Amino acid sequence: MINDNYLKLSESYLFADIAKRVQTFKAENPKADVISLGIGDVTQPLAPAVIEALHKATDEMAIASTFRGYGPERGYDFLREAIVEHDFRSRGIDIEADEVFVSDGAKSDTGNFQELLSQDVRIALTDPVYPVYLDANIMAGREIVKLPCTQENDFVPELPSEHVDVVYLCYPNNPTGTTLTKEQLRNWVDYANRENALIFYDAAYEAYIQSKDVPHSIYEIPGAKQCTVEFHSYSKTAGFTGIRCGYTVVPKALRVPLNRLWNRRQSTKFNGTSYLAQRAAEAIYTPEGKTQIKATIAYYMRNARLMRESLTNIGFKVYGGIDAPYLWLGTPNGMSSWEFFDWMLQSAHVVCTPGVGFGSQGENFVRLTAFGTRENTEKAIHRINSKL
Repeated sequence: MINDNYLKLSESYLFADIAKRVQTFKAENPKADVISLGIGDVTQPLAPAVIEALHKATDEMAIASTFRGYGPERGYDFLREAIVEHDFRSRGIDIEADEVFVSDGAKSDTGNFQELLSQDVRIALTDPVYPVYLDANIMAGREIVKLPCTQENDFVPELPSEHVDVVYLCYPNNPTGTTLTKEQLRNWVDYANRENALIFYDAAYEAYIQSKDVPHSIYEIPGAKQCTVEFHSYSKTAGFTGIRCGYTVVPKALRVPLNRLWNRRQSTKFNGTSYLAQRAAEAIYTPEGKTQIKATIAYYMRNARLMRESLTNIGFKVYGGIDAPYLWLGTPNGMSSWEFFDWMLQSAHVVCTPGVGFGSQGENFVRLTAFGTRENTEKAIHRINSKL
């Protein structure tokens, strides 16, 4: 017998549906130059400091005295100490190295962490939402409460009107590109502590934050260590979509012993992130690495600014693109998300992501990413403008 909960999932993953439609279009239009502003994969190469670290680590693996086999389940000390120093202590946040767990990325951990929880817990998710949060809990057979994020509330979810046990929050948000101020985030931390709830906070895009009143970590808010697990990724921060590395912070101050349980889970079901990937991640914290990473992020944010300004001038209603590499675009003339996706692909040869794929509240929106090259971004905007 199979797990019946898997039968409750949609037939395929959102981005698999997009890929299938694009492949069909390309097969029927082999001369079309299709530009993707849909899937959030990066286009700029790894930073020189990262490449240098990878080469050095590779050479170490060729020598018996410096060869590495299985690594520590929490990650190597050199990376966890760098994370603590540069991502937290530098911001006045007291996080210890044994509260950091290095992984192969935030997607895996945000999907897997729910395994520690009872099947009976009630999960609150924003709508629209990153599909992994929803699908992972459908697979577990849990009750899900949706928190609508709409134009009317500026895509800021309201506190649940009923008790929930876990709230997933992602800020800067994927897909809407919107953010929460410190005061808005404080409301969530206060709610979680008052209700004895947990917050799973996905901070995968924190490196793109430009505004001073937007926190880079939820642990900037007093009381957050008592109620929050925070997920980080190097995929968009440093272009590690092909390298695979990230980390999760599980404070020992949590009301339930999740630090110990997550360590037990990882020791059993995860063999650790490769030594090469961890040395590469360590390199982004060097002075050279920081400068190079900031330059790449600035490149993508220039794309975001160009897209936001150009699309607004054309007449679109645009959210995001200020503190995030995503733009949330209202479709014209009441078109559905998939109708506008098809129009963009067939008329402008540009790929977007239908907002409805992130939830019912995403209908009449699409997501665009700023991760393309500058040339393709400019070309895509010109095509959209010329076809309207």
